[in-house]
Amino acid sequence: MPGSHYFDEVPSTRSRPGTVRIDLADLSMDVATDVGVFSRTRLDEGTRILLQHAPPPRISGPILDLGCGYGPITLAWASRRKRTEVWATDVNRRALELTRLNAESANLGNVRTAHPDEFPADVRFGAIYSNPPIRVGKDVLHAMLRRWLDRLLPGGSAFLVVQRNLGSDSLAKLLNAQVYPTDRLTSVKGFRILEARPRPGGPVTGVGADATADRGLDEGLGTS
Repeated sequence: MPGSHYFDEVPSTRSRPGTVRIDLADLSMDVATDVGVFSRTRLDEGTRILLQHAPPPRISGPILDLGCGYGPITLAWASRRKRTEVWATDVNRRALELTRLNAESANLGNVRTAHPDEFPADVRFGAIYSNPPIRVGKDVLHAMLRRWLDRLLPGGSAFLVVQRNLGSDSLAKLLNAQVYPTDRLTSVKGFRILEARPRPGGPVTGVGADATADRGLDEGLGTS
């Protein structure tokens, strides 16, 4: 794909720092943004809806902001749960650095950032919050969801916000087909909030597991 995208590891566009105002009922702050990261000029509407309408974690444990961008989800949950470790991960290293700097500026010492390929192997989560990168492509999205949902603690949940016209219902069907029990919690302004839970019995492992998973995922999404 030509040009630079927010899901590139190292954006090719030259840095042009900016700021975005985050105004929620329980959080108000200016945060640093830059070109080459997701929704750099405003708080994305899907992210706002997720932060306003997704429930708090069902169990205790670290929280993950999956695909953190410049960090609005990280900052909100680190502010709401100051005694809880909140991890942020993104393939985009510029985004990760912005999240780190924004957390530092907000004096949020419970934030940890890590690139997916450098993430500690032993960290598991009570909750995942994500506005997933639907436009990254089906195969990449499938692999990303499998990778991180399998890190949920028993009783944990992943809360995902997806636009209806970008395949939210197909995504819910996909996750259920892969034995991640998934429900639609609410619909706001064309966005669905999905809650996905761990596989009963844990991740699929063994010979042929990946191929079976890929086949089920393709059947789940269909033409989305």
